[in-house]
Amino acid sequence: MVDIKNLHFSYKKKKVYDSIGLTFQTGYVYGLLGKNGTGKSTLLRTVCGLLFPDKGSVNVLGFNPSERKPAFLQEVFMVPEEFYLPDVSIQKYVCCNAPFYPKFSQPEFENYLKEFEVPVDNTLQEMSYGQKKKVLIAFALACNTSLLLMDEPSNGLDILSKTQFRKVLAGAVNENKCIIISTHQVKDLETLIDFVTIVDEGKILFNHSMDEVSSKLAFKFSQDKNNVSSILYEEQTLSGSALVIPNYDDESTKVDLELLYKTVVTNPQAVRQIFNHSKIDL
Repeated sequence: MVDIKNLHFSYKKKKVYDSIGLTFQTGYVYGLLGKNGTGKSTLLRTVCGLLFPDKGSVNVLGFNPSERKPAFLQEVFMVPEEFYLPDVSIQKYVCCNAPFYPKFSQPEFENYLKEFEVPVDNTLQEMSYGQKKKVLIAFALACNTSLLLMDEPSNGLDILSKTQFRKVLAGAVNENKCIIISTHQVKDLETLIDFVTIVDEGKILFNHSMDEVSSKLAFKFSQDKNNVSSILYEEQTLSGSALVIPNYDDESTKVDLELLYKTVVTNPQAVRQIFNHSKIDL
């Protein structure tokens, strides 16, 4: 689906990526995690052909995204963090844009709008930012492109809308679609993603499946951390400590993406050794 090799990218004198490689396959939802300004949006824009690499290659569905061929564009949709929608009705927006996407489904679009509880009688400019974003997400899903890129999709959504978003996206996943979601709000993705990719300072610090995470790491809460050995990361709370430790005992614990992210960023070498099956000294 997406194959990135030896990617280099810079904004004038600011280097963003220096020889990174990644692969994304169909049938999965990928979470691209990282702090603001670390290159998540740049990576998505390079994958869809809006930015051109300085060096290296990006292959999407057999196409070079930089060439922006129609056969490529009809199979890729990106929901950007910042966007503009014209002052037209939803119906007019669909009439103008849906023809570019051969697999667009009007019934699916209407169902997504219903799930999102979007008022369909207003023009787009009469809607709130959150409502506009839900219209754009609904349209993106209804296009049924093979690759769907979403940059901070939960920004601007209230608590109930985020729940709706997770429900709608979960129902849209299938074996023929690859979804890559960039976010720094990791809690919004915990029940959705299959793979976690963590970007920091232009480097790929972590790239593993959620199954691997749950088999290699344990997420625990302890009131007495002194009884716990090999702590990779700890976070104090009013009632004890949230801990991330190596899962040497094959325990089954719920993955906490926020704690995973903090563990990888603060203790990357130890995490890398665990996932490489090396013996570590903590």
